[in-house]
Amino acid sequence: QLQASGGGLAQAGGSLRLSCAAAGRTSSGYVMGWFRQAPGKERDVVATISWSSGGTYYADSVKGRFTISRDNAKNMVYLRMNSLKPEDTAVYYCAARRGNYYYYTGVGDYDYWGQGTQVTVSS
Repeated sequence: QLQASGGGLAQAGGSLRLSCAAAGRTSSGYVMGWFRQAPGKERDVVATISWSSGGTYYADSVKGRFTISRDNAKNMVYLRMNSLKPEDTAVYYCAARRGNYYYYTGVGDYDYWGQGTQVTVSS
C-alpha cells in the first residue's frame, strides 16, 4: 500500500516535499517512482529510484530542481521539489514495481499506486 502526502500550494520559486509511505514495497527488489498528471494531460514520470541501489532517473523538466530519495529505516520515499514553476502544477502520484534497475519510466511499468496529492504553484 502506498500513501502520498505533502502536496499543497506554493509560490513560484518555492519548495515542497512530497512523502510516500511505502509499507510492504521497500524490500530489495522494488523500484519507486513519482509521476504527475496535470488537467487534460497524460500522467508522466517525474523521477524514479531503485530501492536496492539508490540509482535515480529524472525527467528533463525537473532535473536540477527535484530530488528523489528514500529512507530505508522509515520505509519512506521523498520528492524534494525546489524552484517550483507554475507548470509543475499537477496531481503527484507515487508508484512501485518489482525490479532493481531504476529506469522504469512508463505508467504501465508500475503495478502499485498511491492516491495522489495535489501540488499547485502560483505565479
